[in-house]
Amino acid sequence: MTRKFVVINSKGGCGKTTLSTNLASFYAVNGYTSALFDYDPQESAHRWLTYRSDDRVGIHGVAAAYPPTGNLTRSFQMRLPADTKRVIIDTPASLKRMDLIEILRGAEAIIVPILPSVIDSRVMADFLKDLMAEAKVHAPGASVATVANRVRRNTRAYQTLLEFLEGIGRPPVASLRDSQNYNYAAEQGIGIHELNAAATRIDRGQWQPLIDWLESGHPEFNQHIFDSQKQLFTA
Repeated sequence: MTRKFVVINSKGGCGKTTLSTNLASFYAVNGYTSALFDYDPQESAHRWLTYRSDDRVGIHGVAAAYPPTGNLTRSFQMRLPADTKRVIIDTPASLKRMDLIEILRGAEAIIVPILPSVIDSRVMADFLKDLMAEAKVHAPGASVATVANRVRRNTRAYQTLLEFLEGIGRPPVASLRDSQNYNYAAEQGIGIHELNAAATRIDRGQWQPLIDWLESGHPEFNQHIFDSQKQLFTA
């Protein structure tokens, strides 16, 4: 069964492409035929795929921000390989409503990365409200999760973000640290789970709650998981 995950936030620079590429990488190296759709005109995710060496597990890529060239149709451009199991959608900071509707259709999970920033927090409440209204109509089976991204241990900014997300009823299912491992992986067209396991032990551990949430049918907020993630950055 093909499952579609959308990574989205109206705020630029929050790490949507990092989450998208690392999700595609995780599923690919764990035996799931994966596809990565890049709706961002900057094509950062699609460019990431070009850095990926031929000896790595393949990931089907689609530069969805632009129409196909030559005699190709849009439907052919968007067609998935027959055995695709996971589809990851990377989105731009701003989307026209019709494009958003196209992206949301068939989505099973919607992931919203957010930085520990007052500015990001202030725009998040309205964005989540609008997103969930559109998802209710165009992706009625989809669950929405936030991910605290580029987090630094024991900072007031992270504490403020947690308080804000808890306050609006959307505490993060995972918190990912600000790590150079992501930059090192991106330069090679790979993900955090393709780097040395010992060097990325902490990062892999922080990803696990998100993977568990995606693969367990997107349960409602789990206080135990949240407390465990919070402790990683506040202990």
